[in-house]
Amino acid sequence: MTRSELPLETFYGLGIAPKLLDRLDALGFKHPTPIQHQAIPVASAGDDLIGIAQTGTGKTLAFSIPMIQQISARGKMGLVLLPTRELAVQVEETLKKIGGSLGLRTAILIGGVNINPQTKQLKAKPHVVVATPGRLIDHVEQKHISLDRVGILVLDEADRMLDMGFAPQLKRILAWVPKDRQTMLFSATIPPEISQIARAYMKSPLRVEVAPSGTAAEHVDQEVFLVSKQGKIDLLERLLNEYKGTVLIFSRTKHGAKKIARAIRTMRHNAAELHSNRSQSQRQDALNGFSRGKYRVLVATDIAARGIDVKGIELVINYDLPDHSEDYVHRIGRTGRAGQEGKAISFASPEQKKDILQIERLIRTTLPIKSASGDVVDRSKDMMLKPSSSGAASQHRPRPMGGRRRSFRRRG
Repeated sequence: MTRSELPLETFYGLGIAPKLLDRLDALGFKHPTPIQHQAIPVASAGDDLIGIAQTGTGKTLAFSIPMIQQISARGKMGLVLLPTRELAVQVEETLKKIGGSLGLRTAILIGGVNINPQTKQLKAKPHVVVATPGRLIDHVEQKHISLDRVGILVLDEADRMLDMGFAPQLKRILAWVPKDRQTMLFSATIPPEISQIARAYMKSPLRVEVAPSGTAAEHVDQEVFLVSKQGKIDLLERLLNEYKGTVLIFSRTKHGAKKIARAIRTMRHNAAELHSNRSQSQRQDALNGFSRGKYRVLVATDIAARGIDVKGIELVINYDLPDHSEDYVHRIGRTGRAGQEGKAISFASPEQKKDILQIERLIRTTLPIKSASGDVVDRSKDMMLKPSSSGAASQHRPRPMGGRRRSFRRRG
């Protein structure tokens, strides 16, 4: 069978060079995800791109393949900006897997670790630099790196970078990189600030959307338990005994994460914690141990969890509701990946019923609500839980953006 006769759902026909196709095949990548199928041809042609997709949909490969091709063709440097150290480590590992055997050199610039090995990587003249904004600025200011040769820029998890307060750093970096470049921006949601960045720093970007902005994970069964603060630990213990697979628990604060992890260990479950008070080596141990089964339970804060890309998570528990409704989408997107079924359970106090409605408006879904004992709550008898007459599903719509647009929604 010739390449032109192969079905569209393979990587053939997406404008990928033969050597890269062979490498993808050797690594076991047989079928592109929807974001890869839509983004790779556009980005490989050199066009600016806005990719709207949740974490775990294959975004890294969607920008890594075109980036490696563009670098080879144009002789320019690639720059990938990400919000967290953990996510940067995972992206660099993917780039090395794909391009390392082809001679691709990378450098990773992240905080929390010694700067000297990073300086040595920069002296080796890397083809791609993967960085968090703060540490990249440190290297630029110390003249370890110039951004004059950047020909392709990727802003990954752009909404999260803005949520974490990186807007001033991003604007500085965007002022340093050449205007004559290709820019790819990936985000799970499109708040107004993202639209402003697109208008100010991108050239007629094509919008690729594999799910509407704010849509919750497709294969995740969601429910909410109304429970008092004092009753959370007892409910958590019951759920950990009921669900036997890997569990990711979100805490609003780092102190809460530490306290929850300690309580889980007293229940005789292996648990690790991931938050800003942990060192880089402790974070890496938690992630690696969770991925390999050393820890069955991982307790994390939103910021630290941004780099989690672990397959096969059975259950996500929102021990605390997120401060921002958009974070709910990011959290539950950690389960139900690659066509697998997942489960997401949120704890909410009776005083947080308005927060539940706000999440429902964002995800366009009415969530089933139970009492702490597991009984279904009759929403028709609770005025605070009644959605407005227009319905939760019609309250929130994706914000329009300028430029071209291509939408693609997963079927089946």
